Amino acid sequence: MRAGDLISDEIPTLEGADNGLFAMQLLDEYKMKHLPVVAQGRLLGLISDTVVYEIDDHEAPLSSLADYLQKVSVIQDQHVYDLVHVAAEFQLSAIPIVDAGGKYVGVVSIYCLVRELSRVAAIKDPGAIIVLEVHEKDYSMAEISQIVEANDARVLSANVTSTPDSTKMEVTLKINRLNVDGIIQTFNRYDYTISASFHRSGMDDTIRDRYDELMRYLNT
Repeated sequence: MRAGDLISDEIPTLEGADNGLFAMQLLDEYKMKHLPVVAQGRLLGLISDTVVYEIDDHEAPLSSLADYLQKVSVIQDQHVYDLVHVAAEFQLSAIPIVDAGGKYVGVVSIYCLVRELSRVAAIKDPGAIIVLEVHEKDYSMAEISQIVEANDARVLSANVTSTPDSTKMEVTLKINRLNVDGIIQTFNRYDYTISASFHRSGMDDTIRDRYDELMRYLNT
C-alpha cells in the first residue's frame, strides 16, 4: 500500500491566498488540528490550529505565514508505514502528499490512516492473537506460517518488533480461529516461547470496542 493510495477528498486544502479566518473556520468544521497550505500547486506547509489562533492579522494571506508552517510531507510512492512514522514524529492530524518532483497531490487524514492500519492488521476480523518470543537467529516467518497452516488455520496479520540491546524479537500473530489450543501446543513442541495468547471471543470484542472508541475520538 502506497501513501498516495490513501488520499481522499475528506479533508480540504487551503490556498496561500486564503486568510487565517478561513483557515480557522475549516479547522473547526472538519475537526482537524492541521491543514495543508498550497500555492500554485506547490506545498507551502501545514498550518496548525495553534498558529491560526496566535497570529496577529487574521485577514493576512496564509502565504505570508510561511515561516510558521510545518515543512513536512510524504512522497506518494512511499509505503503507508512512512505515513505512520511522520504522523507520530510530528503529531499530525493530516499528512500532505507530494510527487517525486515536490508537487502537491493531496492529503491523508489520521482517520484514514488508522482505518487502513486496522484493515492491514485485521483488527475487525474475528480470531485469536498469539505473541511469540524468538531469537533473531531463529526467526522464520515461513516456519511460523507453516505451523499455523498445519493446524488448518492461517495468519491474518503479523507484526514483528525488536527490543533495543537484545537479540530477542516479539512476533504478534492474528489467527483466523478463536480456538488455537492446537496451534499453541504445536508451537510448544517446536520450542517456541509464547509470551501471551488471547483466544476468546471476548478479547476480539474488546479490540473492536477499542478501535471503535478511537474512531469516535478522531471524529469528535
